[in-house]
Amino acid sequence: MARILFVDDNADFARTSSAVLQSAGHVVVLAENGAVALQRDDLNSFDLVISDILMPEKEGFETIITLRRQFPKLAIIAVSGGGIIAAREYLRSATAFGANLALEKPFSGLELVLAVEKVLRPPRSPATP
Repeated sequence: MARILFVDDNADFARTSSAVLQSAGHVVVLAENGAVALQRDDLNSFDLVISDILMPEKEGFETIITLRRQFPKLAIIAVSGGGIIAAREYLRSATAFGANLALEKPFSGLELVLAVEKVLRPPRSPATP
């Protein structure tokens, strides 16, 4: 079980994704944009932040950069459906700015749960001979 901050300005998408993650056993808190997310007093209590890229107020790139500076070990997943340019270009930039993983919208509930498991899985230590 992880504490996840889900940042997206599309309320329906955020609620649906939250329900999927909650059914997988996670605690999910929603924020409608990066400005709201970064104003939270309990940011250090989250295991993972999932952030959309294109949002009003403070978009995802700024949010990811700020989170990475303040919480270098925090797991971050960037999500985007694209905009002026293709989603994969936004997502490539998001990983360059510090996201651990990127998901292109639309994605299935299973893809979301697997992405969360992947970024939260502790790294394996090399096998000793």
